Amino acid sequence: MRHFLHLAYAGQPFHGWQVQPGQTSVQGCLEEAFATLLRQPTPVTGAGRTDAGVNARSMIAHLDLPDHMDASGCRQLLRSANAIVGRDIALYSLTPVAADAHARFDASEREYRYFVHTRKNPFCRQFSWQAPPALDFEAMNAAAEMLIGRRDFCSFAKTHSDVKTTVCDLRLARWVRDNEHCWHFEIAADRFLRNMVRAVVGTLVDVGRGRMAPETVLDILERHDRCAAGTSMPAEALFLWRVDYPYYHAEP
Repeated sequence: MRHFLHLAYAGQPFHGWQVQPGQTSVQGCLEEAFATLLRQPTPVTGAGRTDAGVNARSMIAHLDLPDHMDASGCRQLLRSANAIVGRDIALYSLTPVAADAHARFDASEREYRYFVHTRKNPFCRQFSWQAPPALDFEAMNAAAEMLIGRRDFCSFAKTHSDVKTTVCDLRLARWVRDNEHCWHFEIAADRFLRNMVRAVVGTLVDVGRGRMAPETVLDILERHDRCAAGTSMPAEALFLWRVDYPYYHAEP
């Protein structure tokens, strides 16, 4: 029986979500834990493939469990798996879904958030980027708004990625002030390309530093050239924040 798994993880110890030979990955840790407990290979498919060091506040994955496993069995399985995967992964729930439900292909929207702080803070550095204090967030928001819409984001994607299209429907892009010294960037779309969010944030930071005008982002989109966009920002400040489905809702 197919189930959706709701989980979160700190990205720093992992070489991304996806299984890679010789590397520690979130997917690999999950598959190893469930295979040990169920005594059979148990593939786990995630809603996306976060890069090395990227965090997930809310990730959804699907896996197939034995048909005889009831709700009580799922709760016990979840407790046991939580004990195996270690402190950097938290498993929240296992929910039965339709046999053809797919964590990646059925997702209707994904949101990422990127956190920055403008004053040195030793308690933020693991999950936030220390930005220069003079960033122009008003200009950065003006540039971010221009990115919204169904567009080709090839200029913000890692080259040589195995994707059929680089077109994404970007529905939200804005900087939000949390307090005097902390901001975060919210970005939501139907799908994201590899490294896209970190490249978008790097480009907006260039706008905030006065290195380019807000409207330059439109020219970057049209050039279809990764070299035209800003640098890729550090991974530790990026979080997969939520994944939405037409038929399933995960409590944060």
